[in-house]
Amino acid sequence: MTKLKKTSKTKLSDEALNAGSGQTIVQPDINDNKVKTISDIREQTHGERTVQVDDEQRIRKAFVDKDWNEIKIADSWQIFKVMAEFVEGFEKMSKIGPCVSIFGSARTKPDNPYYQMAEEIAAKLVRHGYGVITGGGPGIMEAGNKGAHSEGGKSVGLNIELPFEQFNNIYIDPDKIINFDYFFVRKVMFVKYAQGFIGMPGGFGTLDELFEAITLIQTKKIGRFPIVLVGTKYWQGMFDWIQQVMLEDEHNISPEDMDLVQLVDDAESAVKIIDDFYNKYLLSPNF
Repeated sequence: MTKLKKTSKTKLSDEALNAGSGQTIVQPDINDNKVKTISDIREQTHGERTVQVDDEQRIRKAFVDKDWNEIKIADSWQIFKVMAEFVEGFEKMSKIGPCVSIFGSARTKPDNPYYQMAEEIAAKLVRHGYGVITGGGPGIMEAGNKGAHSEGGKSVGLNIELPFEQFNNIYIDPDKIINFDYFFVRKVMFVKYAQGFIGMPGGFGTLDELFEAITLIQTKKIGRFPIVLVGTKYWQGMFDWIQQVMLEDEHNISPEDMDLVQLVDDAESAVKIIDDFYNKYLLSPNF
C-alpha cells in the first residue's frame, strides 16, 4: 500500500502551528499497526475460533503484504481448483437430460406449506418428464429432491460447502451429487443445464440464483426459459418495488423485463407454465 506523503504546504502549516512550542511533530506511519503475516493475525486473535474472529481474520488477511511468489502460488492453485470444479460439473451434468432448477431456503422445515409445495412441484415435474436440480441441502432443496426421488426421477444436488446450514440431503441420486467450493461455478451448473427455474421463498442465496437467471435471460446470454416464483404473498412486495422504482421511477429496466417472471400460488400452476412453454415450441422431454 502506498504511504501518504506530506506536501511542502502541509509541512509549513504544521511548523507554523508548532512554532515556539519546543516540540517536534512526528507524523505516525499509517502502516505501523498493519499486520505483516498470517502468523501476526493468529497472534493478535489468540487462536480464537469464533465467527467474529474468522471475519476479522479475513479482513486483516486482505491487507497482508505478499511477495510475488506467494501470489503466484496461491492464485495458480486456485485456478486449478476452479477448473476441476467446472470439469466435474460439466461431465456429470451433461448427461442428465431436461431438468428444472428449484431454488429456495435451506431453513424451511418439513411442516412448512412451502416445503410441501416444493415436494409436490418436483414430483409433478418428474411425472411430466423432467429431472430436478436443487442446491443439494436441507429445506426447500431437500423437498425438491424428495419429490423427484419419490417418483423415480432424476434428482440432482449441487452442494456448496458452508460453515453452517448446508449438508447433502438423502434424496439425491448418488451419482448426481456434486460438491462445490465456489458459488459462481455452482451457479453456472444451475443455469447451464436447466430448462426452467422455479423459485420458492428463500433468502439471499435464493435471490442470488434467481437474479442470475433473470440477468442472463434479460441480456440474452441464455434462452428465454420460464422463471416461476411460488408464493405471491412472499414475492409480490419485491416485484411491486421493481415495477414502481426500477421501472417507472428510474427507468433502469425495460417494461418487457417484467414479463420474464411469473408468480403463482400452487404446484399445478407452476408446472403448467413449464409445460405450456415447451408445448408452444412442440418440444417435450426426451426421457
